[in-house]
Amino acid sequence: MNKFATMLCVGLMCAAPAFADDDDDDNGFGLAGILSASNKADLEPIQLSAGEPLTSAPWVLKSGTYYEFEIQGDGSAELALVGPEFFRAIWIDEIVVEGLEIRPLGLDSIEFDEAGEMEIGFLAIKPGSYYLKIPGSTGETQRLEITIQ
Repeated sequence: MNKFATMLCVGLMCAAPAFADDDDDDNGFGLAGILSASNKADLEPIQLSAGEPLTSAPWVLKSGTYYEFEIQGDGSAELALVGPEFFRAIWIDEIVVEGLEIRPLGLDSIEFDEAGEMEIGFLAIKPGSYYLKIPGSTGETQRLEITIQ
């Protein structure tokens, strides 16, 4: 190995700890701290059940904050949630279904054909007014109003 290659290897080995992931730091995406514990919030679960309200209150979210929520379907009917504008105003980190982690590039809707549960983690990005609703429904309780500030 020539002298330059040796110096390069030694330099990279010395620099490697500077680029290592420090689990004790919990600062998410580097200095931005986007996924840090102090920038996360849990939302009220959405209940998918025939004739029951989705949630007890609208969601008011803050742009730049990471949120997690569960969708719980009781299997009383095949029910879906649509909200393409909302799904395009957020960055979905992951969807977890029965321990399986899914990292989609985008989402338009979800559907429960039977009882089950999923968890969605996302970063609120684009301020505005949005919704998630059961398609074809007209009742206010079958629609979740969402505001990203």
